[in-house]
Amino acid sequence: MGEKKSKIKGVFSVDAYDRKYYLLKGQKLIQQKKLIYDSTNFVSTYINNKDIISSSVEISRSISAEDTDGALEVKAYEELGLDQAIEYSIQYIERETTGDFRIFDLFVVDQEILGESFVDITYDTKYIDLIVPAPLLYKSVYDREILSDNGVHCFIYITQNDAFITFYQNGQYLYAKSIEYSLERIYDKYCELSGDRVDEAEFYKVLESEGLKTVHADYQQNLMKLFGDVFITINDIIIYAKRAFDLPTIDQMFIGSSLGPIIGLDEYSENYLGLQSSELNFNFNLENDDWYTDQLQLMLSMTSVEYLEDVDSTINFTIFERPPVFYKRTSGQFIIATAVSITLGISYPLVYLVGSYMNDATNMVLTAQDQQLSAEDSKYKKVLGEKKKEMKALDVKIGDKARIYHGKEKTLTSIHDKKVNYKLKSELLYTFAKDIRKFKVNTDFISSDGDTFTFHLLSKDNKEITRLIKHISEKHFDEINSIDIAEISKDADNGFYSGVLRVELKSDSSASSMSGDDKAKMMKK
Repeated sequence: MGEKKSKIKGVFSVDAYDRKYYLLKGQKLIQQKKLIYDSTNFVSTYINNKDIISSSVEISRSISAEDTDGALEVKAYEELGLDQAIEYSIQYIERETTGDFRIFDLFVVDQEILGESFVDITYDTKYIDLIVPAPLLYKSVYDREILSDNGVHCFIYITQNDAFITFYQNGQYLYAKSIEYSLERIYDKYCELSGDRVDEAEFYKVLESEGLKTVHADYQQNLMKLFGDVFITINDIIIYAKRAFDLPTIDQMFIGSSLGPIIGLDEYSENYLGLQSSELNFNFNLENDDWYTDQLQLMLSMTSVEYLEDVDSTINFTIFERPPVFYKRTSGQFIIATAVSITLGISYPLVYLVGSYMNDATNMVLTAQDQQLSAEDSKYKKVLGEKKKEMKALDVKIGDKARIYHGKEKTLTSIHDKKVNYKLKSELLYTFAKDIRKFKVNTDFISSDGDTFTFHLLSKDNKEITRLIKHISEKHFDEINSIDIAEISKDADNGFYSGVLRVELKSDSSASSMSGDDKAKMMKK
């Protein structure tokens, strides 16, 4: 690889499953329309987690280095239950540990799956330099110092035909698990819930552009139910990982998909799992014309660069290596030897004759070229001078127009925000008061503190209070963070049920605090 590295001019990263291709040259990542053969490109791809058998195993530290491979292969067949009749490719990485035992993370792939999944690529590229397990791609965000290598991070990524959860601790791979909810499976499950085969393209368009906050009521209801099932599975895996690896907590969740960030999914995760969550959308400071690039492709490009620097930086499952250079092949050595022998035999008598003719021809050609180039040089220097003047004048005009445009854009944005998004707390409080009257529930005290409203409720029927809470929770789903009532108690003297209802608004549900006059008016109501 060290010999080849000097000839590499670009990194060609390939998504073998969705047929997407990117070329990294310098700091620019460019999507390609098709695969090409170019020996100066480093070709890399990744293998889906669902096609990998992985586990961690222990071996005694007393086992020598030359016996390590054999001991790990025996462990793989014993502990992973591998089929003796199938040929596997077994790779591993060692964790940093102390004590009497060494811990290795094993990655096992069926050789037949490797051939079936990636042979189509080689029809065009002729070779694949790197095939890396998808869960190991996240190491690039630590190598590039995008994430701190402290704490436990959980990555959830959904592609068209796979979805997997990966855990890293202190910047090192820990555990990965595939789940059944790929984008294809999510679409099929959605159709089952809706009872109708909805248009697939339209479904992905809504999921990509609106996510869980879609304005389509049917979509939102079914998506919320569907992702509820998804997060039940995710929660079970998190509980297992915390117990198996003795993790006190998960410091950060990252959730993304090959479609792009799914709007509202990170908030759903944070509310459901109770863990800090954010979009899985890392910035590697690469120039890119696309609005969104599949994060696995980005990380694959970065992993390839690291591999070119250090072949031990990651695991490589490739079985499609480059052919040896021409002069190292047996046929190439024979052809070279034959050509050298023939050349030596005829070179002496021809050298002087050919040299004389070559000099005369070269002089004639160079003289004609010099005259032609001198004329073209003068012509283009004049044209370039004129164009530079025109460009300077246009740059000044563009700068002026840009400043005017940005000024007007900021003004219009500010006006629109104040006119459209400005919303008083008093308006929400008035709405809540109407809902209370609608359910025949009385209040003897209403107050607000910051973004929290407190209602002291009275009703002859405790079911009316329960219906009121459910109604407010569903009607104002997008405007409140939480709704809570400590308890509902019955007054033995008058037979009324009472309870204290607290409603906490989202911080952007109101644009300004309620004035004293507003509070007084609402208290009277």
